[in-house]
Amino acid sequence: MSLIKDLSQAAATAAQTLAILDEKVKNTILLDMARALRAHSDDIIKANLLDLDHAEKADLGAAMIDRLTLTTERIESMAAGIETVASLPDPVGMIREICQRPNGLNIQKMRVPLGVVCMIYEARPNVTADAGALCFKSGNAVILRGGKEALNSSKIIASILQNVLQAYQLPPALITVIPDPDRALMLELMQQRDFIDVIIPRGGEGLINFVTDNSKIPVIQHFKGVCHLYVDKDADLDIAMSLLLNGKTQRTGVCNALEGLLVHQDVAATFLPKVAAELAAHKVRINVSKNAQQYFEHANVISDDDFGQEYLDLEIAIRQVTDFDHAINHIRRFGSHHTEVICTQNDTTATRFQRTVDASVVMVNASSRFSDGSELGLGAEIGIATSKLHAYGPMGLESLTTEKYLVSGEGQVRA
Repeated sequence: MSLIKDLSQAAATAAQTLAILDEKVKNTILLDMARALRAHSDDIIKANLLDLDHAEKADLGAAMIDRLTLTTERIESMAAGIETVASLPDPVGMIREICQRPNGLNIQKMRVPLGVVCMIYEARPNVTADAGALCFKSGNAVILRGGKEALNSSKIIASILQNVLQAYQLPPALITVIPDPDRALMLELMQQRDFIDVIIPRGGEGLINFVTDNSKIPVIQHFKGVCHLYVDKDADLDIAMSLLLNGKTQRTGVCNALEGLLVHQDVAATFLPKVAAELAAHKVRINVSKNAQQYFEHANVISDDDFGQEYLDLEIAIRQVTDFDHAINHIRRFGSHHTEVICTQNDTTATRFQRTVDASVVMVNASSRFSDGSELGLGAEIGIATSKLHAYGPMGLESLTTEKYLVSGEGQVRA
C-alpha cells in the first residue's frame, strides 16, 4: 500500500481504541499532554524558528508569518486550551430521550464520534495541538496535513502528544501528521473515503476551494472571515471605537479580525472623523465609499464591487449606510458567514440584527475577536465552520460527534 493509505488505515484502526476509553482516563492523558507541551516549550520554539527562517526566505506575508509564529505565550495558550478541553463534559455516550411510541418502543439518540477527522491547513501550527486534543476527547482519530510552512512545528508538537499516548499504551496513529506536504499526497489523502470520515480544511480561500472541488470525502468548509462592525444610530460611540480598534488592530492576520466598518448616516459626522484619526494613528490603510470620503484625508475610494475583501492586514473598508436595512443588505452581499457585530443601545435593533444576519456568530456590543472556540468556552476549536452541515461556527467537542438512534423494545414486530 501507499504511505497515505497506510497512515489512513492506521488512523481508522486506532480510532477503535477510543470507543470504550473512560472519560477520566481521557482527561488524565490530556492534562499530561498539556504538561508535556510546557516541558518541551524550548524544543517547539527551536523547530518553529526553522519554519520562520524558511518563511522569511520565501517572502511570506506578515499575516502568514503571524499565524506561523509560536512564542512561549502561545505555547502556554495551547497547553491551557488542552486543560480546558479536559475540564469539559465528554459528549460521547450522552443520551437524549426522543419519545416512546404507542407500540411501546423507546426511542433515544446517543452521541458518537465521527471516526477519523482529517485536518488540512496552512501555516497554523497551533491547529496540531487544538485538533489533537479535541479529537482525542471526542473519541476521534485525527490526520493532520499542514502546509510546508509549519511542517517542523507541527511534527514536534505531534511527536510530544504521541509520546504521551504511547505512555498510556495507546496507538500514536490517533494523532497523525502527514510528513510530506507534497500536493499529490494531499490529493491522495482526499480519496481515502474507506478510512476517513470527514475533512476540515483551514486556510485561504484557494485551499478551501481546492479541497471542496477534489475531495471524495465530506468536507466541512471554513471559508474566509470577512467580518463587519455595524455602528447603529443608537450606538454608544465610545464602545463602538473600542470594538473597532480591538477588532482591527489587535491581531490582523486572523479570521475574526474586522475587515469592514458600516456606520449609520445619523452618526457618521460625529463618529467617522474620530475613526479617521484613530486609524491613522494605528497606520491602518482605509478604503472608503464615496459618500464617506469627506471624513478621510488619505483614503482610497472604492466602488461597490470592491467591498468584501479579506485583508488580513492593517487595512479596512468603510461604508456610510443610510439605515439598518442598508447595513443588513451590505452584510448579506459581502459577508462570509463568519462573524458580524452590531454596536447599539437599542435592544429591539440588537435582537433584529441577531435574528436577521446569516453568520455563524452574531455579536451585540462585543468584539469580533471573541469569535474563537477558547473565548466561547469550548476550550479550543477545530475551526470555524461557515457552512451549515453539520456544524456552524466554532467547532468544539460536540461538533466532532454525531448522533445514532437507540431503539429498545420488548419483542415488538411490525404489522
